[in-house]
Amino acid sequence: MYNTAIVTGASSGIGRAIAGRLLQIGYRVIGISRSITESPIDHPSFVPLNCDLSSIKQVNVIGADLAKDKEISLLVNAAGFGRFEPHEELSPSTIEQMVNVNLTAPILLSNLLLRTLKTNQGSIINITSIEALRSSRFSALYSATKSGLRAFGQALFEEVRKSGVNVVTINPDMTDTAFFDELRFGVHENEDARLLAEDMADTVEQILQMRPGVAITEITIRPQQFGISKK
Repeated sequence: MYNTAIVTGASSGIGRAIAGRLLQIGYRVIGISRSITESPIDHPSFVPLNCDLSSIKQVNVIGADLAKDKEISLLVNAAGFGRFEPHEELSPSTIEQMVNVNLTAPILLSNLLLRTLKTNQGSIINITSIEALRSSRFSALYSATKSGLRAFGQALFEEVRKSGVNVVTINPDMTDTAFFDELRFGVHENEDARLLAEDMADTVEQILQMRPGVAITEITIRPQQFGISKK
């Protein structure tokens, strides 16, 4: 029986693909984004919720409201952004925003919704990055947020597993989305050297189809070939 899923970053990219797939398999989806009113998702079971995840105040407000929904059985933390520059060239506001969106907001939403997820023996799925597993130049801040989210999810699973809650970390490699629109590099044009947002949706669906009692805690998804394009 499917209930309600919360998906952050649902207006585009990986979040939108996951939200669409969850709707297809029977979930009611509450999609969170600061631009969700422009989302092309048109489905009777889709509920847009506008929120700037870089604002901790806004996250606390919507999280408290969502906690009143006793049918929530899935939280997908898919929102995120990156800037890849020498660390001293990043502005303090960029640092604050990235930490808030990529790390603090998922932790807060998990905190506020966990009692309901325990009651429903639900799941938390965190979309991190391949950068959570390696060290790359100009990625210190981004890697810190994503590796922090990975560590949070792994430790939280050990805490809540006996309550029937699963916590899953998905580490995707470079995925063809708007994530790279403002960056100096992007995905490769060859299909076997890049991932698609639908690959993440496929993965989420497979995770949710596992039999009760089996927990997938981490998946890393990579294209078969390595590729990157410079702009």
